[in-house]
Amino acid sequence: MSALDFDLSDQDFWARPMAEREAAFDKLRTLDTPAFFEEMEVSFAPKGIGYHALVRHADILEASRNPEVFSSGRGGATNIPDMPPEFAEYFGSMINMDDPRHARLRRIVSRAFTPKMIKQFEADVETAAARIVDDLLVTGPGCDFVTEVAARLPLKIICDMMGIPEKDYQFIFERSNQILGGFDPEYAGDDVTKIAERLLNAGMELQQLVQDLAAHRADHPTSDLISALVNANIDGERLTLQELGSFFILLVVAGNETTRNAISYGMRLLSNHPDQRALLLADMEARLPGAVEEIVRLASPVNFMRRKVTRDHEMNGNLYREGEKVVLFYWAANRDERVFADPYAFDITRDPNPHVGYGGPGPHFCLGAHLARREITVMLRELLSRVPQLEAGHPDRLYSSFINGIKHMECTF
Repeated sequence: MSALDFDLSDQDFWARPMAEREAAFDKLRTLDTPAFFEEMEVSFAPKGIGYHALVRHADILEASRNPEVFSSGRGGATNIPDMPPEFAEYFGSMINMDDPRHARLRRIVSRAFTPKMIKQFEADVETAAARIVDDLLVTGPGCDFVTEVAARLPLKIICDMMGIPEKDYQFIFERSNQILGGFDPEYAGDDVTKIAERLLNAGMELQQLVQDLAAHRADHPTSDLISALVNANIDGERLTLQELGSFFILLVVAGNETTRNAISYGMRLLSNHPDQRALLLADMEARLPGAVEEIVRLASPVNFMRRKVTRDHEMNGNLYREGEKVVLFYWAANRDERVFADPYAFDITRDPNPHVGYGGPGPHFCLGAHLARREITVMLRELLSRVPQLEAGHPDRLYSSFINGIKHMECTF
């Protein structure tokens, strides 16, 4: 730490200009041993022991492949402080679990996210994207691309899959913003002492919404995902209402926010790199898949996940002790010059592109990656086909260490 002039645990670090953050992670990747940071003080959890910052691609892959050593369930994966018990009721989804419980839940819910199941929603995704662009053309230039375009598609698809009525879309949008924008004054207000209260309230309200719907679907099933999950019985196993509520929060937060940010970053990248936009427009069907992967690499919507070491373990020449924490900084790994030539360049033809934008290999690889790719692809195709001159303005970034988010971004055309 003596050689570093920044602290990843300082919330203000995440408000620095992007170039400064990039330079900080560049420096971290040059270190022979991962830097160790003290944890920040938070009002809702005791101060922890600190953590090793894993920023190299090789370390992220190795830790992800070894969930028995690098645990998601010992205090949670989505937060650096250990998750207090009252938080686990709403945010204790399978992303914060280890096997065998993680495997049980994933086995039940994964049937809804197979390529075959996602294919059934393709027409819905295309219809929704077309309607969003219809509305954009009516609204005209100067609108907020994030709220009027990027946020609408993933929110609608997730809600339609779950069977959530349209009247609840705005409610879900606002609560997911509160959960992931916990330190951002726009969503959290100025009183940081009430962050935990706001997070718990948002989680409770989302869980109550889906539990009420699930109770009705148990006796009156339809073709939606809530009906399938609440009535699922695999080898005698069912989801409890609490598990269903936590899974829904994971879906609307992870599935909605991350895809929204990837679409927003994608439009920003294409606006800033007219050569790449022209290349894409010249043969969109052939180059869209590569463009989507490159967008996800550079966007890296989830900055990190945390793990706790279950036993002494040597990895890539460094020793980690039982009980220590490691934080997997996906954003930094996706810019590792050992893996990606000219890592800050936006190159839609980059191949191979082994990014970790959906997490590393192993049991916690993003369950919704296939759906996310589909949504990004369809939205970009619709926008570039019908509004090829669309330009994204300067992004208003989310004040968060966890999500690399864009809250607002003006668009012109």
